[in-house]
Order: sequence, then structure tokens, then C-alpha cells
Amino acid sequence: MSSPLILASEPATERPRRLLIALGAALIAATYVFLVVVQPAEIAGGMGSAASLVSLFGFLGGGALLVGGILPMLTTSSLVIMPLGIALNIAIGQIAGSLGMQIYLDAIGTVLVAVLAGPAAGAATGAISNAIWGLFNPFALPFAAGAALIGLLAGLAARYGAFRRVYLAPVAGLVVGAVGGLVAAPVAVFMFGAAGTFGTNAIIAVFRSMGDKLLVAATKQGLLSDSVDKIVVFVIVALIVYALPQRAVRQFPFARTYRVLGSRTGTASGTMSVSGAGVGAGSTGASTTPARGNDTGVP
Repeated sequence: MSSPLILASEPATERPRRLLIALGAALIAATYVFLVVVQPAEIAGGMGSAASLVSLFGFLGGGALLVGGILPMLTTSSLVIMPLGIALNIAIGQIAGSLGMQIYLDAIGTVLVAVLAGPAAGAATGAISNAIWGLFNPFALPFAAGAALIGLLAGLAARYGAFRRVYLAPVAGLVVGAVGGLVAAPVAVFMFGAAGTFGTNAIIAVFRSMGDKLLVAATKQGLLSDSVDKIVVFVIVALIVYALPQRAVRQFPFARTYRVLGSRTGTASGTMSVSGAGVGAGSTGASTTPARGNDTGVP
């Protein structure tokens, strides 16, 4: 008699968490649509405009809702790595932009969090990174939706095996970068006239000289630069996570449950749990059943 009651209570406990995640994703997406439709060029002037405040609220609030949805399931390791990922994104991205590079390198922290802690954590890291970065670099804020999408896709790629072999990471990076470039192009054109770093501007100028309209040239530049950028980022993250001690990687339930790094996230003996999560019961000293989906924020 008690079994049906237990089974019935599980969806009830999951419902608020899933609702927060859905609301966070919807708010980020709605803010992106607002920017593309309204095309507020004044956002380049900083945080003084209404459009900037709306964008900041939308992206920061959406990221906060995502965190609220996954917070009950996050481990201490996940809580520590998310602010670290945000700091990495801003610091490295700011340096790359100042140097006028053709690639951005502003998603290393996002992808690192996504690989270890899951898609929702990665999406939240991306959105919050660009929202905070936008407080002193207005060019970063409108790209927060793209940053969140990169985190989501990177986490899904990790979940389905893109980091179980180092050579698979650049392939995933190529695909994720192409999608990110398509999402970023309208924002770059409508709000900044496709202005970017010296390197990206040079690429756009080449396509413009070939007769392409601005949006087409910016889209091609985004596909090229974002694809190369994410190939580099995914390889860097793969090298980082493979350099981590196995014990450190196993502190992340998402990485354990989905065997993100293959045998490195299994048990030393290579045994598998009955639940099929790919985690040996002895790897953490606790049952692996509650860990399923702990850091993913997705079913």
C-alpha cells in the first residue's frame, strides 16, 4: 500500500523545481526575443537605458530562476564551481576582447560547469556571467541568451558522451559553436551594427567586400568565429577535466551518473550500479539512485 504513495509523491516534489527551471528558460528566451524585435541600439551606451535594465532583469532573473530550480540538488562542489566558471568567463573574455582576437574564449567557465554539473547549471552560469559582465561592458549583456544556450548544449553534449573521448570534444564544439553563431548574429547586427573586436570586424569586412549584406556577413562571421572558438573552448575544457583527479570528478553527481568521462567517472573496478547509472556503489559510499539527475536540472 505504501509503494504507490511514494511513487505519487516523487512528481510532487519535482514539480516546483521543474517549474522554476522552465520559468528561467522562458524568461531568458523572452528577453532575447525582446532584443531582436525591439532592436534597442541605445543598449550600447551602458546601463542607463530602459532596454539595458530590462535585459539585465531578464537575463539575471532567468539565471537566478535556473539556479533556484537546481539548488536543492546541487552539491558543495557544484556550488563552488559555478562562481568560478563565471569569473573565468568574464576574466578570459575581457582579455580576449581587449587583444582584438578573432575568437572570444568567454565560455570556458560555462562549458566547464556544464560538463561537470549539467545543462541547467551550465545555462545559468552562461546567463549570469554575461549579465554581470554587462554591468561594465555593455557589449556582453545582449549575448547572455546565447551564452545560456551554449551552457545548455554543452551539458547535453557531455551527457551523451561528447567528452568520453578527447577527440569527440572538438566535434561537439563545432556543432555548438555553429548554433551559437546563428543565435548571436541578429543581436550583433541589430544592436551594435555588427561591431565587435578588431579581428571579428576584419572578417565581416571581408564578407562585405564580397557583396554580402551586413546581416549575412555577420552571420557568416558568427558561424566561422563561434565554431572555431567553441572547438578551442571544448578542447581546453576536455583537457582540464581529464587533468582533474578522478576523486575530484566524482564529487559531481552529474558527471558520475552519466559517466561524462567514461571509465574515469566509474568505479575503480569498472562495475555498474543496478540502476544503470554507470556508477559503482562503492565510488561514493552512498546509494547512486538519488544522484540521477541531481545536477542536471533536466529529466
